[in-house]
Amino acid sequence: MIDDWDDAYANAKYIPDGASYPDRWTADAAAFRAEMIAGGRLDADIEYGPGPRNRLDMFLPDGPAKGLAVFVHGGFWQAFDKSTWSHFARGAVENGWAAALPSYTLAPTARLTAMTQEIGAAVETLAARVEGPIRLAGHSAGGHLVTRMMCSDSPLSPDTRARLSHVLSISGLHDLRPLTLAPKMNGVLKIDAAEARAESAALCDPLPTIALTAWVGAAERPEFIRQSELLANVWAGCAVETRLVIEPDLHHFNIVAGLADRDSPITRAFVGADGWPDDGTRVS
Repeated sequence: MIDDWDDAYANAKYIPDGASYPDRWTADAAAFRAEMIAGGRLDADIEYGPGPRNRLDMFLPDGPAKGLAVFVHGGFWQAFDKSTWSHFARGAVENGWAAALPSYTLAPTARLTAMTQEIGAAVETLAARVEGPIRLAGHSAGGHLVTRMMCSDSPLSPDTRARLSHVLSISGLHDLRPLTLAPKMNGVLKIDAAEARAESAALCDPLPTIALTAWVGAAERPEFIRQSELLANVWAGCAVETRLVIEPDLHHFNIVAGLADRDSPITRAFVGADGWPDDGTRVS
């Protein structure tokens, strides 16, 4: 039994030098952005809605795009924006995909329900710009937001849903009811029981035509492993093709690092030909 739900979701204090990761991400993202700007392959600050954070960046491959790959950042729905994570588009771009990262309105300014609608609007804006298949990935809170795109009440249009073939949730949160028991976190998020149920992908009916990968690090906090196991298990019983990948040794802050590597297992799962890992990574 968990007595301290705020601690169950705490990451930095359980990761060696955990507080240094945001600065590292920001520096790596800036370097990648400079590289892409120099090559004329960054379309920055595309508006997808009226809010000041309704902006996204799209990084273009060298040649025609195979399709659209969208990465949604985490931060417990309270922190960061697209510019902190730009370098995690590298793996998709180097595999020939147009890769985009949206910012979205954070708590306490927005409720989770509004964030889901914003990500839907961002994907629709991108779908109008890029032809071909669509793949979505998200980390932590972003994992929640991308899996909401493949629920039966998805904000995506029927045409965009038809192009969405695979969703990759990286250390995502899919049953939000425990967050109502975390007083510090929920003091900002303001999730009530009704919103927790409505916004929990694990409690929603999934669209059966879209595959799911739930990817998590073996060295993560137990609650994040449980959340990934839960969604893959529940949706496997809903006629959805699901995979659970528990990657050895990795924790919540370095589990995303492979997205910057064109040949990593997690990049192949994101934008590979079959959408699944194809090496020895342990799959449950």
